[in-house]
Amino acid sequence: MSRVAKKPIALPKGVEINTQGDALNVKGPKGALSLAKPAGVEVKVENGVVNLSPVTAGDDAITGTVRAILANTVKGVSEGFERKLELVGVGYRAAMQGKDLSLSLGFSHPVVFKAPEGITLATPTQTEILVQGADKQRVGEVAAKIRGFRPPEPYKGKGVKYSDETIIRKEAKKA
Repeated sequence: MSRVAKKPIALPKGVEINTQGDALNVKGPKGALSLAKPAGVEVKVENGVVNLSPVTAGDDAITGTVRAILANTVKGVSEGFERKLELVGVGYRAAMQGKDLSLSLGFSHPVVFKAPEGITLATPTQTEILVQGADKQRVGEVAAKIRGFRPPEPYKGKGVKYSDETIIRKEAKKA
């Protein structure tokens, strides 16, 4: 059995897991998420601890994958996930207009991004964007979409970048 699948998942206070048929429903203070359970994985919830085991010997890999996704789901409904973006460049700004994010990225028009369901956007400063939510995959997807409006370029480093991202700079051509 895979090493990842052997690790039990401890449930924090306020988090509940219900196994109904092919779905695992996880409820917590930050929201509720559901996860499709593959046929080859057996889930047992006992005394605030979740243990996963494969049904047959060939289901080891999928059991480890489901365990990792379930652990992220439990963390998401209890603590939540956050991705921080930075705007680098003269005149590049972000502002909230209600629930929509308005970005000035050097185009002739502002880019307006509507936050999907379950995702919270915030702008602590004009050059920072916080993407928060319970689902790790959706938080990363929304952050990647916002970054995709103006990815950082390698010559001056201008654009929308992740806060922990380092941009490898290129030297300009010389005549």
